[in-house]
Amino acid sequence: MTTAPILQFLGATGTVTGSKFLVSTDEARVLVDCGLYQGVRELRERNWEDLPCSPRDIDAVVISHAHVDHCGYVPRLVAAGFAGPIYATRGTAELAGIVLPDCGHLNEEEAEHRNRRGFSRHVPTLPLYTEDDAHAALAQFRLLDHGVRTRVAPGVSVMMHRAGHILGAASVELQIGAGGPVVAFSGDLGRQEHPLLCPPDPPPAADILLVESTYGDRRHPAPDGGEALATAISSTVRRGGSVVIPAFAVDRTEVLLHQLTLLARSGRLPAGVPIYVDSPMALAALDVYRDAIARHDPDVRPEIREIADLIDLPELRGVRDVEGSKALNNPTTPSIIISAAGMASGGRVVHHLAHMLPDPANTVLLVGYQAVGTRGRQLLDGATELKMLGRYVRVRAQIVDLPTFSVHADADELLAWVGSAPHAPDAVYVVHGEPAAAAALAGAINRTLSWTAVVPRYGEKVRIDRPDS
Repeated sequence: MTTAPILQFLGATGTVTGSKFLVSTDEARVLVDCGLYQGVRELRERNWEDLPCSPRDIDAVVISHAHVDHCGYVPRLVAAGFAGPIYATRGTAELAGIVLPDCGHLNEEEAEHRNRRGFSRHVPTLPLYTEDDAHAALAQFRLLDHGVRTRVAPGVSVMMHRAGHILGAASVELQIGAGGPVVAFSGDLGRQEHPLLCPPDPPPAADILLVESTYGDRRHPAPDGGEALATAISSTVRRGGSVVIPAFAVDRTEVLLHQLTLLARSGRLPAGVPIYVDSPMALAALDVYRDAIARHDPDVRPEIREIADLIDLPELRGVRDVEGSKALNNPTTPSIIISAAGMASGGRVVHHLAHMLPDPANTVLLVGYQAVGTRGRQLLDGATELKMLGRYVRVRAQIVDLPTFSVHADADELLAWVGSAPHAPDAVYVVHGEPAAAAALAGAINRTLSWTAVVPRYGEKVRIDRPDS
């Protein structure tokens, strides 16, 4: 007896992290996205929980893009027994080759730090996975081109569509059988005016549509040409302070450096101020972006492909070694320090913040989404103390939010993307958003388009066969 294909929501429900969607048929199991949970402890602890099926029983994994909340669980899955192919675009595979080993290395560092300082609840603390686990997982990646239908498991094929969020980012069109039901996953959607990348493709014709809702309840301010960035930097330098920018190593750092280049060329950046990129991962990702521009990658805007160098900053200094990073904790002259992670949830930027937040001369610029439970979100919400490295630190530095640097579609752009579908799907599932944002987008879809729009629950299963089948 044939049973209905099932979609199960294993992540990105009630949160912007942990994206995992399991499609099960009589013939196969395919996991779309395989992300890490971040933020509050109860979410992070899900990273240690077993999936509802054995990793050995999953036939294939399809990754939408290389941010850790979409691909960061892959090494854990492989270490637990998943031996199948991992499908992704070239850009995603290249960036995952940087992101995943770095994540494994940070896992090991954090476990070692907790064991040494003795403030873990578990003795000994073990890493979720190691750098070696990440390298082993990378051997299972297989490349997909945009617009090409590929069989990924028995009775299941996928086609990737440009999502415009970061290099290689894709929306995933998954079809069950020949002419069977189609499920489309938006992944993270970029903006029409991303400074480096082409805008998202419209959604394909689908029976079921999943759409992210990171900014489902808000609209981005109009682009200001970098004026707010220039003002924040200039005022900080005038008072003798330094600027710390927690930035995602993939895409956000590249966008920032490009904007700083434009400010420098127009004379709006203070002269002689050193700009440090304190993230080996960000420096490696920058090389990937430069290579993509040089080869005229179709993800890259045509006008950007003709630029000789994306970044032209004489004061730019890359920091790869730990000692060089430590020296930035107490800069001797006003400086701009760009360091991962983007929500200050880990990485080198935590050490910079621990040293520099108590000084009111300094400024922290928040240039991306800050999930609930992260240090970045606490700063955004006005925290006066912040716990890091086992102790509380007083927050006296200026905190400036720059939402114009977001590379996520906002509420209007998300609704426009959904509404551009060739026909009404049987259901739209609103995922990858905090509860208020997801509910707001679902309500807007229902009111504006009169479509069935639902915010699914964690672990919920739904049928994805056609109603008349």
